[in-house]
Amino acid sequence: MYNHMVVRTTALSDERVDLLFHALADATRRDIVRLTLHQELSVSQLADRYPMSFAAVQKHVAVLERAALVSKRQHGRERLVRGRIDTVRDVNRLLDELETIWRERLQRFGDVLAEPESAPTSPDPNNPDPTDQGAPE
Repeated sequence: MYNHMVVRTTALSDERVDLLFHALADATRRDIVRLTLHQELSVSQLADRYPMSFAAVQKHVAVLERAALVSKRQHGRERLVRGRIDTVRDVNRLLDELETIWRERLQRFGDVLAEPESAPTSPDPNNPDPTDQGAPE
């Protein structure tokens, strides 16, 4: 049977974490977040940057918007996209928490490996040499 360990974080729900990681799993979406953190860009301007259709870029922006990594606002006929630094900071905190958890686990693992092996506390009276496992008879 497969056992897995779920790491719980204090700040974000599992659903929220899933949305964030899903949104950031794609290189185009990560690039859109990076670009729009520096400046507000229209969906058309974003579409001009990528070798895909306008509709595909709109879908990427919609995924990012659902995860609250970007926000959109109407300006005339254009939809302007702006990266949300507060959400990027949430992701950063989440990754910091996960790093801390794994560093602590690795430290405990290292501590266990560093412990010297202890000799048997009560040797077998029939076998005074604990390293001798006995020969087959």
